[in-house]
Amino acid sequence: MPSAELLLTDRKADQEEFRRQILAGVDAVLKAMNTSKAYAGMLPRDLERFLHEEVLLPEHGLGFDEVLRRTEEKILPNMLHPSSQTYMAHLHSPVLLESIVAELIIAVFNQSMDSWDQSPAATEIEVDTIRHLCRLYGFGEEADGVFTSGGSQSNLTALLLARDRFCREKLTWDVQKHGLPEQYRKLRLYTSEISHFSMEKSAHLLGLGYEAVVKVPVDAAQKMDVGELTRLVEEDVRRGNLPFCVVATEGTTDYGSIDPVPAIRKVCDRFGMLLHADAAYGSGVILSGKYAGRVAGLSLCDSLTVDFHKMFLLPISCSAILLKNGKDFRPLEYHADYLNREEDEEDGYTNLVGKSIQTTRRFDALKVWISFQVRGKDGWDKLISSGIENAAYLHERLVASPDFETTTLPEITSVVFRVRDTDEVNRKIRRALIHQCGIVIGQTVFQGHVCLKCTLLNPELTHETLDKLLAQILILRDQVKQ
Repeated sequence: MPSAELLLTDRKADQEEFRRQILAGVDAVLKAMNTSKAYAGMLPRDLERFLHEEVLLPEHGLGFDEVLRRTEEKILPNMLHPSSQTYMAHLHSPVLLESIVAELIIAVFNQSMDSWDQSPAATEIEVDTIRHLCRLYGFGEEADGVFTSGGSQSNLTALLLARDRFCREKLTWDVQKHGLPEQYRKLRLYTSEISHFSMEKSAHLLGLGYEAVVKVPVDAAQKMDVGELTRLVEEDVRRGNLPFCVVATEGTTDYGSIDPVPAIRKVCDRFGMLLHADAAYGSGVILSGKYAGRVAGLSLCDSLTVDFHKMFLLPISCSAILLKNGKDFRPLEYHADYLNREEDEEDGYTNLVGKSIQTTRRFDALKVWISFQVRGKDGWDKLISSGIENAAYLHERLVASPDFETTTLPEITSVVFRVRDTDEVNRKIRRALIHQCGIVIGQTVFQGHVCLKCTLLNPELTHETLDKLLAQILILRDQVKQ
């Protein structure tokens, strides 16, 4: 006989204990949310000493209540608060309330998205959600997609499939069966010099190496220079290399700059290359009624990375890879008698493992399904547009001040700037913001100089908060120089 209060089952005792633990956990979380600061915890070395003194696996279990008490005492006070208006550091968003409920459902039912018999309703919801997402981004009925762990995995999947399709169509070579062709050292993909590092990591994992990634210079607006792209491709063709793909970044990590997809599409068509869009950041702009035109070129791409744990304000992890031609997923197919039998699929049992690098996957599509229906088009328009307009406001204030200098005009929600002082002063300001004020902003380098960065994803962020931030930065500037 199973012991009571171990798993959530149909037994009354189990359900009551689940309710008690969940409510106790909710109370602990709400107590920890008693600060408006993004971070109110310890310094790094102090935190390391404080948290690394316990035995992980005691001889006898301590029980839920004692472990929750320790969690309240040690961990929760030192957690980052992405929902705070004073958190503006990264593409790391606060999360919508309904998406937290979705996470609870995902955890309780623990569906595994590799086969239909492990996730019946979940499979159908993911398939349906992907179908609607393909339409949202202007892809036709032949399109398809799958949820992934994040933008890096989505980009890896896209580049793997682009490589295999190029080898199949241009070199009459089946990578799935035979491995890399003899000419693999000549394969080249092109991406902005400020694109995400997952391009290099993907090239390594695909057996092509960093040398296969050709970094294209950007213009003054931090967008891919299409003239330079054309020149680099022509040069590779003359050398006998094999250009197979261009990756346009629709929302660079630092600047939110959007590469010119229509012009890049023409280059791809001229040289027979595939076009992938890394829109992990900028994909959310499509839901803004006023600003969606900034990413209108996404419909021209062969594949598209969409992240929902950035502008869409959903819990980590939640991403998708969309393909204009769903048949391009075929190199990921492999049938196993114990999992995705061919006769099951012939009888209508959809097994999503044939489209994914992962086997076991979470039911992340539920977060999109719930939040899209809860908010609707008008709600999402407000959420997305608010961040873009806050970035425009902050940039205007920076430009108007003699104490700051900016880099580029923001297109999405990122603003990069610096105090007119030394690099060391800018570094010290960011650290002081964290540990003196509980304010967390980002740091990067532009043209060799240390810059500060605000990524304004929080839809509750006010102009007053941004004004206070700039005032606080100037106060700290004077302090750190003393």
